Amino acid sequence: MMNPESLGSSRCFIKAYQHYINAGIDLAAGSAGGAACVFVGQPLDTLKVKMQTFPHLYRNSFICFRETFIKEGIRGLYAGTVPALVANIAENSVLFCAYGVCQNAVKILVRKENTLELNPLENASAGFFAAFFSSFSLCPTELIKCRLQAMRETCSKESINRAHIGPWVLTKQIFKSDGILGFFRGFGVTVLREMPGYFFFFGGYELSRNLLTPKGKSKDEIGLLRTIIAGGIGGVSFWVAIFPADVIKSRLQISKSNDSTVAVTKELIRKEGFRALYKGLGPTVLRTFPASGALFVAYEYTKQFLNYGLTYIP
Repeated sequence: MMNPESLGSSRCFIKAYQHYINAGIDLAAGSAGGAACVFVGQPLDTLKVKMQTFPHLYRNSFICFRETFIKEGIRGLYAGTVPALVANIAENSVLFCAYGVCQNAVKILVRKENTLELNPLENASAGFFAAFFSSFSLCPTELIKCRLQAMRETCSKESINRAHIGPWVLTKQIFKSDGILGFFRGFGVTVLREMPGYFFFFGGYELSRNLLTPKGKSKDEIGLLRTIIAGGIGGVSFWVAIFPADVIKSRLQISKSNDSTVAVTKELIRKEGFRALYKGLGPTVLRTFPASGALFVAYEYTKQFLNYGLTYIP
């Protein structure tokens, strides 16, 4: 049992390092959210990448699913899960940690006492700036994920034996051929996608939470189902807003050429038209609603659990 001096020290420690503790809680909760998002949404993410990068092979989502399942089975639908898991945990841990920091910065700028007083637009602005930092952790792992998801199609063209290529082998190949900078191919368009995307993501989520909060209750008391709905709306808002940038990013990251973002965009529109910029949106929206719902449920409940645990420290 702790003596009074130890209890007093614990209280002082928490008070002195409250900002760091809050950041750590956001980091842990974001990691849990990222893992939940992958396990729920990975198969449809694979279909999205295949349809974006090989539109001539797949006319619609059903054909893409059927061909992938017949030729590769369940493993094909979960291709790239390891880098996707790493990417989502890395991105969301950094994203939600930075989001908490940016919320505090916005709170100071708008002269409010507490981050709970921020309105949806102010929370959306915090998400916009937080996404810049998460892009650094996302770009390398998402590049590997996209290349693994499109491996069968690219291998069939280049006569490479896919069986011996996994995340680690592919990582070594990229490093050997392109160095560290090779992992940041498409970084500019990733930032272009992430920052406005997370403006709509957090804005849509917080606005939905406000609208779904029963009278007399706080946003933290809306329950599981309403959290899933709010998270799903936030996720759909993200993808509808930035999908063209994601298509271009996917093309850039699996391409073997060194064409610029502008060159890839012009070539895509010239050959396939503007509709190609929204190729794969269907499975993306279908995936993102439950996946984003799972992300926010894991995030909110992990955060509540960890904060609740701190209340037991006198």
